[in-house]
Amino acid sequence: MLSERRLEVLRAIVQDYVGTEEPVGSKALTERHRLGVSPATVRNDMAVLEDEGYIAQPHTSAGRIPTDKGYRLFVDKLAGVKPMTAPERRAIHHFLDGAVDLDDVVGRTVRLLAQLTRQVAVVQYPSLTRSTVRHVELLSLAPARVMLVLITDTGRVEQRMVDCPAPFGESSLADLRARLNSRITGRRFADVPQLVQDLPDAFESEDRGTVATVLSTLLETLVEETEERLMIGGTANLTRFGHDFPLTIRPVLEALEEQVVLLKLLGEVNDSGMAVRIGHENAHEGLNSTSVVSVGYGSGGEAVAKLGVVGPTRMDYPGTMGAVRAVARYVGQILAES
Repeated sequence: MLSERRLEVLRAIVQDYVGTEEPVGSKALTERHRLGVSPATVRNDMAVLEDEGYIAQPHTSAGRIPTDKGYRLFVDKLAGVKPMTAPERRAIHHFLDGAVDLDDVVGRTVRLLAQLTRQVAVVQYPSLTRSTVRHVELLSLAPARVMLVLITDTGRVEQRMVDCPAPFGESSLADLRARLNSRITGRRFADVPQLVQDLPDAFESEDRGTVATVLSTLLETLVEETEERLMIGGTANLTRFGHDFPLTIRPVLEALEEQVVLLKLLGEVNDSGMAVRIGHENAHEGLNSTSVVSVGYGSGGEAVAKLGVVGPTRMDYPGTMGAVRAVARYVGQILAES
């Protein structure tokens, strides 16, 4: 275990390196931070931190920089989540408030996160496997043609045309709409097939074929929409950190183009707490020089998807964690109200 003083020295090294982009020396540390000890003692502490793998000497300069292990200790033990200022909170509010639908919410969230953190922002669409049905609307377009509209608890709206095997009257359509909503409103997608399987039996024999066709279209819609989608923004921000990537940013850019990689990066949605993956903790080789900060978002206290940012390991972790958490909370409120 490191002593409190050495933890303080590590904290100061991380803060200075993130702020100045320059390797940090013992003299600068004692000048900039109230460590209460001499430069010689700080040098000795830095030697111990280096021996234990928390800091490293990048080249022959006198300064040291944090390693992945050093950043990990900083995040786990030393860094609080920096709260957003009142103007920042107002900016989030203002920026997200005008969103008109789910695509707009996700698009605005990506732009906002990229601007706030000056990193690459990644936002996963709410997964329908965890969604519930808010409402199903059935509209008659012609005697044997119906429009089915599925609305989810996350504000997603899906429309399908249904060609019925026989004409279907308005009263039968109203009856089907009412029975359908009474059974599946507020229920998870996965539960719907069982809840509607005997519904055709409640109708006259001549209407059962049409009811079965409408239900079949509804179930197909639920299955289609369970695929994972995400949106990414702010990739150009990486060019500001060219010197933070050992050789080139190309492996990072290539990794960011792979949706499967990004979904793995964000992690499992059911693990919805704040997650910080640093450097080599990222399984994908192209992202070994990056850190990923992610958190779940959703309405009613349950996460339905994740959002986060990708940037260099030399990251303002408290500020980034604060921004990611604040945006996730606000997006959750929008979904709850939508």
